[in-house]
Amino acid sequence: MNTTKWSIDPTHSEIGFKVKHMMFTNVSGNFTDFNASVLTEDENFENAKFDFSTTIDSVTTGNTDRDNHLKSGDFFDIEKFPKMTFTSTAFTKKSDGEYTLTGNLTVRDTTNPVNLDVDFGGIGKDPWGNIKAGLSATGKLNRKDFGLTWNSALETGGVLVGEEIKLNIELQFVKE
Repeated sequence: MNTTKWSIDPTHSEIGFKVKHMMFTNVSGNFTDFNASVLTEDENFENAKFDFSTTIDSVTTGNTDRDNHLKSGDFFDIEKFPKMTFTSTAFTKKSDGEYTLTGNLTVRDTTNPVNLDVDFGGIGKDPWGNIKAGLSATGKLNRKDFGLTWNSALETGGVLVGEEIKLNIELQFVKE
């Protein structure tokens, strides 16, 4: 069996998230410094093995004060835990172009299983002869499951920061 390695094309990939703020709006953010690779059996992505890491210091929400709070001990605590990692345990086909990516996500010092819905966009050759593959992944997780428990009660009831994190990930890989 031949194994094909794919490396992330960071200029055409995005790692994004959304979380409720004050119970009624969403705040979006992303990570700008990340690395990912995939091992496949030839160009067939079924049973692919994904590895991902991001530098937490690269989190950006468009607001410096909020970004610094996310990096602090109240949330990610980048002094102790500078990286977030994901290692897949399964990539299962649901239907044509639709997969479930299952793996272990480590945030801070906590590792939990995560399932992501993946739309496999396909494989193609770019104008420079590189073979590329595209995937879009979405999912939800509870930040408290990873030790991200800080919050503030609102005077009107509810909390400042929602527990559910919505992930929106666009990945483009280059065949090595």
